[in-house]
Amino acid sequence: MSGPELQTRLSELGSTLPIVFLTGYSDIPRAVLAIKAGADDFLIKPVKTEDLLNAIEKAVSRHARSRASNSEREVLDARLAALTVRERQVFELVVRGQVNKQIAHQLGTAERTIKAHRQRVMEKMQVQSVAELVSVAVRLGVLSE
Repeated sequence: MSGPELQTRLSELGSTLPIVFLTGYSDIPRAVLAIKAGADDFLIKPVKTEDLLNAIEKAVSRHARSRASNSEREVLDARLAALTVRERQVFELVVRGQVNKQIAHQLGTAERTIKAHRQRVMEKMQVQSVAELVSVAVRLGVLSE
C-alpha cells in the first residue's frame, strides 16, 4: 500500500493521527494532495535529521492541541445538552445581551423565575460571569463572535 493509500484508509477509519510523508520522489501534485488530505508535512529524501524531527514535533504538537480542543468542545457540548429547554432559551437570550426583565417579558414568565433559570444555567455551564458564558456560547457556535 502506498503512503497516499494508507492516508486515505486511515482517514476512512476515522483516524486523526498526525502524518508526515517521507518520500524519495519529488512529486509536487502528490505532495499537494497529501497536504490537502490532512498530512502535516511532506518531506523529500534526503532529509536532515533535524528537519525530520522538527516536522514530527510540529505534527505531534498540532495533534495534541487539536485533541485538547476537541475534548474541551465535547465537555461544553455535554454541559449544553444538560440544559432544559427553558434553560437553553434563557442561555441564548442572556448571551445576546438581554436582561432578566426583557427575557421574562419575551418568555411570558416572572422575572424571579428567569433569575432562577439563569442561576441554573450558570451552574450547569460552570461559569462565573456572563462574559464567560458569552465566550462559551461563541466556542459552541451558539453565538457568532
